[in-house]
Amino acid sequence: MTDEQNYSRLFIGGEYVAASSDEHLTSTDPATGEPIAEVAAGTEADVDRAVAAASDAFSAWRTKSPVERGRIVERVGAILRERTEELARLESRDQGKPLSQARQDVEGAARYFEYYGGAADKLEGESIPLGHESLNLTVREPYGVSAQIIPWNFPLNITARGVAPALVAGNTVVVKPAPTTPLTALELAECCREAGIPDGVVNVVTGETEPGAALTAHDGVDTITFTGSVPTGQAVMTSAAETITPVTLELGGKNPAIVMPDADLEEAVDWIATGIFTNAGQICSAADRAIVHESRYDEFVDHIVEVAESYDLGPGVDDPDMGPLNHAAHLEKVKRYIDVGTREGATLECGGEALDREGHFVPPTVFSDVDPGMRIANEEIFGPVLAVIPFSDRDEAVEIANDVEFGLTGGVFSRDVKRALRIARDVEAGSVYVNEWFGDSNQTPFGGFKKSGIGREKGLEALDSYLQTKHVSVNLAEH
Repeated sequence: MTDEQNYSRLFIGGEYVAASSDEHLTSTDPATGEPIAEVAAGTEADVDRAVAAASDAFSAWRTKSPVERGRIVERVGAILRERTEELARLESRDQGKPLSQARQDVEGAARYFEYYGGAADKLEGESIPLGHESLNLTVREPYGVSAQIIPWNFPLNITARGVAPALVAGNTVVVKPAPTTPLTALELAECCREAGIPDGVVNVVTGETEPGAALTAHDGVDTITFTGSVPTGQAVMTSAAETITPVTLELGGKNPAIVMPDADLEEAVDWIATGIFTNAGQICSAADRAIVHESRYDEFVDHIVEVAESYDLGPGVDDPDMGPLNHAAHLEKVKRYIDVGTREGATLECGGEALDREGHFVPPTVFSDVDPGMRIANEEIFGPVLAVIPFSDRDEAVEIANDVEFGLTGGVFSRDVKRALRIARDVEAGSVYVNEWFGDSNQTPFGGFKKSGIGREKGLEALDSYLQTKHVSVNLAEH
């Protein structure tokens, strides 16, 4: 583990360095409010240093043989696996999620480095047949410096999701973690150094909004990957437009889970509960809306309320069913949405009240009698709040599913495979799950339609965010 005093520093050029400002942030345990560590509040000047370090390291990193790059990146995965327990405990304390979920996140982070490390020597171009007297080919080249702006819901996992393919493609990176969950990004930098990644290839600048804004506007940044809210994503795009910097954006969702009349209801309830209550609902791909056929509606509501009320809440390190929300401001946001749902006329079936205890706890919350036009059915709450909406026929279900500004994920539950696949075809989302939830993996592309984002992460498609294509034409004609 990183020496705790290094949490108060930035990681630039392969070493821990003091920030240009004496100001610090305090990382706290969202279950207790107790401080974990003091963290440097990076500035625009610190971003300049980090981008310069990444730029200086780029030439040597990109010219390493793909096999060597891949082996180094794979070693990062091995080190993460060796440190799974300690990193999971740190993530659980810093973010709030149950320890078992944090372990899965660390293992998933390791898998990104393993998966992309194996792809390093397979990033091939193409030849284009234009005739006997012309040789035309394409090569795929890295952009340069990749800015990675990370959210607080999956700090280590999402950092790995972007850093691993960026490195394999030959880019260098500057990571800006969320201010409330910066610790595992600093640990990842240490793992990269131990694995043999050269100085300057991976840099971490912690802080509030200033370093993130500086990164997205920096003329030394060549590509940007951002995960977060739509308004912040729009600000990132606006800033990047000034320098014509390409962006990959994953901006959240309001994801429909359609329960058809022939569904296995117990299976549907179990998956949807997992989809909305995992990580206290703080997941962009959460099952926010259960769209349930009217013939099964009451049965569904009764069953999912029973499941929701059975959840045990507690500090993440105690590995309960559900931990706290990540920070106080987010707790207040979720509480406001619960109040909105009640005022709009939805029926609060369970949950709804913040727990009278230390920490940022809201129990699993279920609203029934939800109209598709209500705010709680249209806006991303990002908490353990499920809106249950009835429908009468298949076309209405699809219409309700698609009638939001998001299109990240969706799902359908039905025993009829043809029916399920037709609905999956018609749901406007980047991923659609059939008789399950969270059906994606490190190997499957992930991203959204509409306001859910631009581009794809995970899978081989993620490499498109970190590689640009060069066409080379050779004249073979004799004169």
